Amino acid sequence: MISTQYVRNISLKREGIESFETYPFSLSAVRSLSTLELHPKITFLVGENGSGKSTLLEAIAVSLGFNAEGGTKNFRFGTRASHSQLNEFIRVAKGTRQPTDGFFLRAESFFNVATEIENLDAAPAYGPPIINSYGGHSLHEQSHGESFLALMMNRFGGKGLYILDEPEAALSPQRQLAVLTRMHDLINDDSQFIIATHSPILMAYPDAWIYACSPSGLTRTEYRDTEHYQITHDFIMHPERMLKVLLNI
Repeated sequence: MISTQYVRNISLKREGIESFETYPFSLSAVRSLSTLELHPKITFLVGENGSGKSTLLEAIAVSLGFNAEGGTKNFRFGTRASHSQLNEFIRVAKGTRQPTDGFFLRAESFFNVATEIENLDAAPAYGPPIINSYGGHSLHEQSHGESFLALMMNRFGGKGLYILDEPEAALSPQRQLAVLTRMHDLINDDSQFIIATHSPILMAYPDAWIYACSPSGLTRTEYRDTEHYQITHDFIMHPERMLKVLLNI
């Protein structure tokens, strides 16, 4: 099963790095990285802001041929050269099968992807409009959350490799549940996900591998042992007590 997944693992070419005291190699998610084994269905990267999980995810995506700002491998636009050089030091071990679909979603630059779709559709073309693959309705004329959901429901076609950076950013809890269901449908259709997230809803997916990023590096952890689950659980179960401590009331 592991040998036939699209991406088996990623490793850091440590021998070519001059210093682990400079960005991006100083980030917690990178500094102690050797080889990161990936689940054949879904792997989560979780951790505090600034730990480097999104930077690592971006490097994985670029190493696999995706545009740094997101989209499919056919997207080649660039709004601002802001991605790190980490992808040059990433080695990707692929499985025996090739995905027939793929997408890199970056929550912070999805606006740019939507704009590029409109720009491409405005140019003369022989084929149908690109937006048809995203539900046929301008992504700019939907809320951020609606456009995310339209992407997953319409553009993600199965048998694909999907790399998602904080897909919950614009989603209500109800919509996160919808995304969880859609992910399950796609996984059952031979898809593989690599996701950086803060969402305890998404990371609850059964049997997923969760890597928690701490100052000591990336460590496999159980769902209920994540800080995200524990803090959310404690707050929901005892909001008055938590607020009393937080607000000193």
